[in-house]
Amino acid sequence: MASYDEGQIKSILRESRTIAVVGISDKPDRDSYRVAKYLKEKGYEILPVNPAIEKWEGIRSYKSLLEIPADKKVDIVDIFRKSDAVLPIVQEALNIHPRTVWMQEGVVNDEAARLAKKNSLLVVMDRCMMKEHARLITS
Repeated sequence: MASYDEGQIKSILRESRTIAVVGISDKPDRDSYRVAKYLKEKGYEILPVNPAIEKWEGIRSYKSLLEIPADKKVDIVDIFRKSDAVLPIVQEALNIHPRTVWMQEGVVNDEAARLAKKNSLLVVMDRCMMKEHARLITS
């Protein structure tokens, strides 16, 4: 697991309001569903991104990051996909200008991280946003 400055993660979580969750599932037993539901309950706006589902918790799901309306300012792109599928997602993310790319626990792609950082995005890899929020914000 990569080492991160806790202050930076705390700042990302405190200053962000809108999270595009790529790879979100509409199945309650999946991690992506549970993490997004937790974050929604903590006051974040969730923008579901999964071409295979129409809605998540009654919220319209987008087929890709590029389908999110321009008036929706995405703060974090939270990625629940296999590591080898991350680079194209980060390439899409550059078009919507989020502040942060967050790769969930078990998701690591150094090439995608370098691309995001080169374009001035903050990057968190191999961390669960729900666990980090519970540990740093609600503790």
